[in-house]
Amino acid sequence: MKALDLIIIFGYLIGIVLFGTWFGRNQKTTADYFLGDRSVPWWAVAFSIVATETSTITFISIPGIAFARGGNFGFLQLVFGYLLGRIVISILFIPSYFRGELMTVYQLLDQRFGTKIKMVAASLFVVMRNIADGIRLLLTAIVLGAVCASFQVPASPATIIIVSIVLIGAAMIIFTYFGGMEAVIWVEVVQLGIYIAGAIAAAVVLINAIDGGLATVNSLANQFGKYSLFDFTFDHTRTFTFWSGLIGGCFLTMSTHGTDQYLVQRYLCTDRPRKAIVALLTSGAIVLAQFIGFLFIGVLLFAFYYTTGTVTEGGDRVFPDFITKYMPTGLSGLVVAAIFAAAMSSSLNSIAATAVNDLYKPFRPDRDDKHYLKVSHVLTLIWGVVQIGVALAVRNQPGSALSMALSIASLINGPILGVFLVGTFLRRVSQPPALIGMIVSIASMLYVFLGTKIAWTWYVFLGSLITFVVAWAASFAFAPAEKTISHIGPLGPVADEE
Repeated sequence: MKALDLIIIFGYLIGIVLFGTWFGRNQKTTADYFLGDRSVPWWAVAFSIVATETSTITFISIPGIAFARGGNFGFLQLVFGYLLGRIVISILFIPSYFRGELMTVYQLLDQRFGTKIKMVAASLFVVMRNIADGIRLLLTAIVLGAVCASFQVPASPATIIIVSIVLIGAAMIIFTYFGGMEAVIWVEVVQLGIYIAGAIAAAVVLINAIDGGLATVNSLANQFGKYSLFDFTFDHTRTFTFWSGLIGGCFLTMSTHGTDQYLVQRYLCTDRPRKAIVALLTSGAIVLAQFIGFLFIGVLLFAFYYTTGTVTEGGDRVFPDFITKYMPTGLSGLVVAAIFAAAMSSSLNSIAATAVNDLYKPFRPDRDDKHYLKVSHVLTLIWGVVQIGVALAVRNQPGSALSMALSIASLINGPILGVFLVGTFLRRVSQPPALIGMIVSIASMLYVFLGTKIAWTWYVFLGSLITFVVAWAASFAFAPAEKTISHIGPLGPVADEE
């Protein structure tokens, strides 16, 4: 990599920080800071959902999956589950989001069960999201570390990674601190274009660098089974099969896109349930196309290193290795900037929204909005520091960052999705049995995670099923819920569509 690449990379980081600061000039209320005053167009929300779903983990780890020994297109089985989950969310949950003036999705649980359930779900979200995005920050730092290594920076690789984590984390904190949710969404719209352009540029360079081009790529891909897609084996220990993909992927998406504030907050930035549904379904089509593209880049990387006989570490480091060593000047800077673009889809605003509205307000209910806005800014700073700490703590962990991040998310999202399903389908269940269901589910999933070989793709399904069944069984030991409560789901009055 050359000086031009470094200028592009750091120019992008500086531009993001300035963009966030510019957006912050009109933010006067928490509604502005968290929801962009509910005036964001549906297509921007759709692009934002895609950019949020396509983190650095996706950009780096998905090519590594297809590149690996025995790797293929089997990951798409999970994506098919993602598409099914979007349809279920559109029918089951989105109508509920537009009843009243919700700031967070967990306020639905407050309306249905009470404050305790809401606070448990919100706390689980805060913990899970900080861990998952700390891992994403680490992956981005690995890329910046590879860039610095290509310039022969006089420092050890470990030191470079640590400095990179702090640098990128600081840029993310400043951007989100000032810009709020509206800035996050509009930057993600720009980021989507940047990283798609970067991925296409990398694919073109790879094809031209392989002797024989696409003919050689397809020959090797067929020889090593890289295009294999479906695996109908029913094996709960295997991550990517048709059944774990369709069922597990559906429940994973129902949790991440239906009951996770990180993504639900984007729907709340529109003013109609219909717009939110169109945004979600549109994002699904784009996501499918881009996952196919990233897996194909993994096949191209496999063909390149196979035909050249070059040795590489593989896994999450194979794509950064190619970018920094073999991409032409200027294009390598663009692709690294694209990876940063995927990383800058900040969750800090969503975590702050949850912490303020669901965890702080119950203890300080009578303060004015300016006070809550100030607390929101402070919490954005605190959670940013926490994510930097997580990245530093896990920087030496082996294995795929994608699997690590998704397994952590799946572990906690199951009990949360389960209690939403209880609130939707089990009308007699009150707060105590629902809380019992969540506690039993969390304990059970910790055992599944630590003591079994069950693949993470089943975690959300199991966690939500345990919550649902235990809450239903426990409900017979308690008085039924009052008939006047507000149920979750496509029931009752919905916001005016006119």
